[in-house]
Amino acid sequence: MKRSMHFRLPEFIFAALVLFSGVMLGFSSGGFIIDFQRLGFTVLSSMQKGVHVVVSGVTGTVTAVRDMANLKKEYKILTEKLQDYEYMQRNNTEIRKENERLKEQLDFARSAANKNISAQIIGRDPDSLYSGITIDKGIRSGIRKGMPVIAIQNGNVGVVGRIVTVGVGTSLIMPLYDINCSISARIQTTRDIGIVSGRGSQDSNLSLQYIRKRVADELSKGDIVVTSGENDNYMRDIPVGRIAKVTVVDYDSSLQIEVEPIIDFARLETVLVVDPGKENDRDSETEDRNG
Repeated sequence: MKRSMHFRLPEFIFAALVLFSGVMLGFSSGGFIIDFQRLGFTVLSSMQKGVHVVVSGVTGTVTAVRDMANLKKEYKILTEKLQDYEYMQRNNTEIRKENERLKEQLDFARSAANKNISAQIIGRDPDSLYSGITIDKGIRSGIRKGMPVIAIQNGNVGVVGRIVTVGVGTSLIMPLYDINCSISARIQTTRDIGIVSGRGSQDSNLSLQYIRKRVADELSKGDIVVTSGENDNYMRDIPVGRIAKVTVVDYDSSLQIEVEPIIDFARLETVLVVDPGKENDRDSETEDRNG
């Protein structure tokens, strides 16, 4: 037994020495140091990466919130600018339309034989005695009761009505469509004379009466009806409307004719009050120069 232990002890010591020598050789060659460095680098870099991800996420969220707030502010500013631009565009459009209307009136006023007074519509009262249209000119502007009123709309001159009440600074027009309004009129193509009457509504056609049946074949839809210049203060050959419908009735010797007004009363804004008793000042000046 002692012999056996004596034999194994040297072997154990030899194995331990070999192991120790291998370990020392490994440390001396730097192999273990390199492994520890790699392990430490891996751990530290992983920690740095995690911290970077967390910080980047928080920073990105804060930046996104700030950017969103800035975008909302910019959107609000742009929306307000767009609204201002659209408002300016609407105003410019209205100004251009107003200038066009005024130019039409000015051109007509210069070329008209009679003096005329431009006026703005400031009120409408369909429930009054005359379905009146109120304008912003009166006695101070030279307007008198009975004066005819016309307008220029879309390049067309047409009859509006007649002055029935005059105040100091305002006047009331009895419009063409009023049931109490009657005008001596002539069909432009055939020259037949009749009476145009209103039906009480600006949306209804006018009625042309006392046109003989025998001229029915000579009439066409769209024929122009103008003032005759007879029996009233309206000037001659001012358009009243266009023939919309012709009806032949057996028991009546006259035709029943519907006339669509030249003027669209629902869109009417400005008018010209004509003084048949006075010549246009421009024409008078021209005559004076020629004389």
